[in-house]
Amino acid sequence: MKKIIYILTALALTSCINDLDTLPLNKTEPISEYVYGTDETAYLKGLSRLYFQFVSNDLTDLQQMDGGASEIIRAFWSVQETTTDAAKCSWENDAWVRALNTNTWTDVQNDAVYAVYVRTLQGIAFVNEYLRQTAPARLNDRGVSAELAAKIDVFRAEARFIRAYLYWMAIDCFGDVPFTTENSPFGGTYFPKQASRSYIFDYCISELTYLMSDESPMPEARAEYPRADKGSVAGLLARMYLNSNVYTGVERWAEAKAACEAVFDMGYSLCPDYAALFRGDNGTNMQARGEMLWAIGYNAEKTQSYGGTSYILSAALASTDITDQSRPNGQRNGWAGLRVPYEYVSKYYGVSGQDYETGTYQVDDKRGEVFYIKGRSESMDGALYNFMNGWSCLKFNNIPHDMTDETYLPVSAVKSFSDVDFPMIRLAEIYLIYAEACMNLGIPSQARPYIDQLAARAGVTPPSEITPDFLVAERARELLWEAHRRTDLIRFGLYDTDAYLWPYKGGESFAGQAFPSYKRIFPIPPTELATNDQLVQNPGY
Repeated sequence: MKKIIYILTALALTSCINDLDTLPLNKTEPISEYVYGTDETAYLKGLSRLYFQFVSNDLTDLQQMDGGASEIIRAFWSVQETTTDAAKCSWENDAWVRALNTNTWTDVQNDAVYAVYVRTLQGIAFVNEYLRQTAPARLNDRGVSAELAAKIDVFRAEARFIRAYLYWMAIDCFGDVPFTTENSPFGGTYFPKQASRSYIFDYCISELTYLMSDESPMPEARAEYPRADKGSVAGLLARMYLNSNVYTGVERWAEAKAACEAVFDMGYSLCPDYAALFRGDNGTNMQARGEMLWAIGYNAEKTQSYGGTSYILSAALASTDITDQSRPNGQRNGWAGLRVPYEYVSKYYGVSGQDYETGTYQVDDKRGEVFYIKGRSESMDGALYNFMNGWSCLKFNNIPHDMTDETYLPVSAVKSFSDVDFPMIRLAEIYLIYAEACMNLGIPSQARPYIDQLAARAGVTPPSEITPDFLVAERARELLWEAHRRTDLIRFGLYDTDAYLWPYKGGESFAGQAFPSYKRIFPIPPTELATNDQLVQNPGY
């Protein structure tokens, strides 16, 4: 996707971009009041801008943060994974790291949390403005043809999906957040009020239900990868219904099951090779694409961000792991940041025979073949900020699925960024949502064929029964480092309680401990509270 930065007019946002709330005096500048006319390209570029916000590190509006760190997928990944048992970061001098590693954040501004808050609401404001500029009345005033208007209607449906996805991210992390649509007031003097988590949940369900309907112009499933389509819509519906009890206090298992069944009728299929789903050619490998309901595309030449999968690849290795003879995950940066505690690997993958000198080990589950342990030490006890303690995860890997490190080395010598598309929603997640819904509806046998498929791909024996413990473990294995873990642990009542402990949970103790339940959501950033007196801080902060 091309780098297209459109300065949109009159964005109803929080303090960080209030400077964009006016029109420039120079009418040659490419703002929305002037760029849209009767040319399809302009409208497609505007839509591209909405997609590109997921990979962009060119937006410099977050003061005192580099663009890569403020990229939304990188920030969301960090709050979803490093606050759990699945990942720890060794960058002790980065202000956000200690608090997230140990669940000790307060209402003091945390860069990763702040980035999620602002990027989601900023993205929503971009969508709202696009919908204003593409409203039928505006198109009619510009003399847009009926044929082009029909195409723009499709673009608008995609934009509405993007907005629903961003609202899901926002309510998952913050609960009640400022709520705006294209019909809201906007301008420099308007500050949006918070809406309740349940209200925004219901709004998103309504939007997604419409986008799934026959009346909707949303593209059919698998229409134009990696753009969103009805498969993406059904997947997000399933995920939201899965977490309905957390968001609204009402279980919606039947609806979750139905949304999954809608996906099953759309022609998606599991990629036969789990590892191929996360390789540098996963956007062109048709078997991998066949499992993706929605993905964010990355290209080492065109989307050179230090966020997204470039962040996950680069931070998963030390510079000493990368030599002229070897690039274990196909790129040449080693930031020595992210790794998995050994306890997680041991608990979920059946690891044995690990040799830290040669880097060899055995696992019972094929999905556990993604770790790199050469030169590592097993335990993080007393060494949370020593990168060489713990297991490096090379699940995301620039090397194409049909190449080896050796054959790819001449290519990777010039690649400092990622070619790996990030899976926002994929079919295996839908299988697991279906299993959880069927379990809670008392009909687990209906999910058995789907769980059996995942087990066969992983090379393991299927479970004798589908239980909460099995689903917690299976989601840990199948969805490792895909930004689900915090949400999953909250839903199963394991995130903040002493029912499940992991290294450094809730403090500086390696043994781990419970932490306050109000931390199931993050605080509203203090700069936003100071600017918008309509906002109320979350309880506990």
